[in-house]
Amino acid sequence: MSFLYPSFLFGLLAVSVPIAIHLFNFRRTRRVFFSNVALLKTVQTETKSFRRLKHWLILVARCLFLACLVLAFAQPFIPSKNKIGLSRQGVTSLYIDNSYSMQNERNTKRYLDIAIGRLDELLTLFRNAASLQLLTNDFSAAEQQAGSSEAIRDRVTSIRFAHTPRTLESVYRRQRNLLSSLSPSGGNQLFWFSDFQKSTVGDLSRLQIDTTDRLFLVPLDAQATKNVYVDSVWLSTPFIREMQNNSLNVKLSNGGREEVRNLPIRLYLDDTQTSTASASIAPGGSATVSLNFNVTSKGYHRGRIVFEDYPITFDNQYFFVIEASPAVRVMHVYEQRANTDYINTVFSNDSLFVRRSFNAQNFDVGQLKETDLVVLEGVSQVSGTLRSELERFVRQGGSLAIIPSPSPDVSSYSPFLSALGVAGVQSVGAAGATPALLPLSEPDRRNPFFRDVFQQTYQSDPLNLPSAAPVWRWNGGERLLSLRDGSPLLTQVRAGQGYVYVMANPLASQYGNLAEHALFVPVMYKMAALSVRPQRTAYSFDENLISLLISNPSERAVYKLKRDKLEIIPVQRLVGNQLLLEMPKSNELATGQEVESGYYELQLNNGPGAGKTERLLALNHGNQESAMDFYSADELRRAFANQPNVEVFDSIQDGDFVQVLEQENLGRSLWKYFLMAALAFLLIEVALVRFMKG
Repeated sequence: MSFLYPSFLFGLLAVSVPIAIHLFNFRRTRRVFFSNVALLKTVQTETKSFRRLKHWLILVARCLFLACLVLAFAQPFIPSKNKIGLSRQGVTSLYIDNSYSMQNERNTKRYLDIAIGRLDELLTLFRNAASLQLLTNDFSAAEQQAGSSEAIRDRVTSIRFAHTPRTLESVYRRQRNLLSSLSPSGGNQLFWFSDFQKSTVGDLSRLQIDTTDRLFLVPLDAQATKNVYVDSVWLSTPFIREMQNNSLNVKLSNGGREEVRNLPIRLYLDDTQTSTASASIAPGGSATVSLNFNVTSKGYHRGRIVFEDYPITFDNQYFFVIEASPAVRVMHVYEQRANTDYINTVFSNDSLFVRRSFNAQNFDVGQLKETDLVVLEGVSQVSGTLRSELERFVRQGGSLAIIPSPSPDVSSYSPFLSALGVAGVQSVGAAGATPALLPLSEPDRRNPFFRDVFQQTYQSDPLNLPSAAPVWRWNGGERLLSLRDGSPLLTQVRAGQGYVYVMANPLASQYGNLAEHALFVPVMYKMAALSVRPQRTAYSFDENLISLLISNPSERAVYKLKRDKLEIIPVQRLVGNQLLLEMPKSNELATGQEVESGYYELQLNNGPGAGKTERLLALNHGNQESAMDFYSADELRRAFANQPNVEVFDSIQDGDFVQVLEQENLGRSLWKYFLMAALAFLLIEVALVRFMKG
């Protein structure tokens, strides 16, 4: 038998008090003689022996009462067979996983509530300990200090779900920070209450527990039932227009092991339900549904995808933002152009396009920051600042369409186009010679570039195609239009994040009738449409860095994210017209702040125009926790098989979890029995005094 608090054994010295009282508190008797004392002597002898017996019994009862009481305070126990065991005197760090996957239920009770209940029971084993730590996924400053069991109990009642999942490696590192400062010599124990979700716990093979610590893993034996979540949302076209039918694609995934059938999916725009669909998803599979909608006004519109899926509900809603009729900014830079301004004619007929024209000699390259498509017409040379800025413009996502002059300077264009993926540029024909017109070949209607250009019902009919006279040839790029002799007329090249379109002939009438043909307008429209960056409908808090395009930003501008009363200034930097924002984590927020899925306004925080909303963003929590795949107790044992100081429990669902833990690691506690014995001896003493008359 061992004692948890052996210092209390000094209390056994108190047994000497009743012994001393018994030995030194004798009453002296006075002899009284009577005439006939024979009978009295007999009675006196019997009373004296009876009283002596009574006093000895009371003395024994008192001594045993005090001894049992002292032993109860010393907390005796029979040591466990486990040589490592627990230490109530070391630092005990308790981690409880409060991620959203803990919304899962067993017998109508959430896993988080089950874990909190077991944690509260565990605290009874450490009721007298003063070095306890409670850690959650919040990683708050209050969790980096030790406290008593009562203080931990008070904090347990305030645990709420946190949107930031933590790897077990980061949890252990956080716990070790406190353990190393409070108890560097070791002898500590750590408890992890979690569902051990495979998508969030990280690589267990890299997790090495200090041999001086004891780690207890308490899995909740989570069951992978079913859970549907939105994987992604995207538009069918690069941009949408008001008062027209538009289509939104939604990819849904099933993170569980049960099939989902005919799940109703609802689309809300500006808090109004606009479309519905249904989806059936196999276990571990995915499905894509299309939702049709139209909007009646330009600008940003707030959208939501909503469905009902229990018991995991945190991912039953997905927020997104769409911008209707964003202006396509076209810049026409010319030097020699046709008598008819064909570019102006094409883009001035639709309010969707914002066109500006500049002579190449008076062109300010700084305006490229606010442009989607640059049409370079009749510019004989590209060099110097114009060349370097156009290269940067394309690589950062802009589109460049090059229409040559009648006599392009090949030596100037060759290195410029070569840097953008167009090689082997060479002149065609002699200067001043009459150009030779060649008919066009029929375009490949299966090419995605010509999607929605040709009517489906007339695909088999021959086209009345224009003719053109090329002034140069080149290699590389995807051919969109070709001449019948096999030479390219229009090619598309991907360069960086943007596109380069190269045309073989000028737009003047002597070089063909392409500019006057019906094919010219949809080709130019398609170039402009593809120059618009596809709308990013939503972002995730799990992204470390998000990139946003800002129109005409100032160098010292500081931006903030605002949602209702919450205002956050994230870590940020401005690179050209791209704003890079680092998404804030929950432990980086001020007290009382909490980031939730929803709509956030990107506002300027300083300088002129402070408070102006630049963009509307939709932010959602990541879908890592939506995957219903968990480590079982056996899998955890195999993962930590080489670490004998790690113990895995599988009885958290049983009512005797704490008792099993105590017997296996603390031994059998005997203090309750000694306390009951002390009370029994006290009652015996009372009975002896009360009922034993002599």
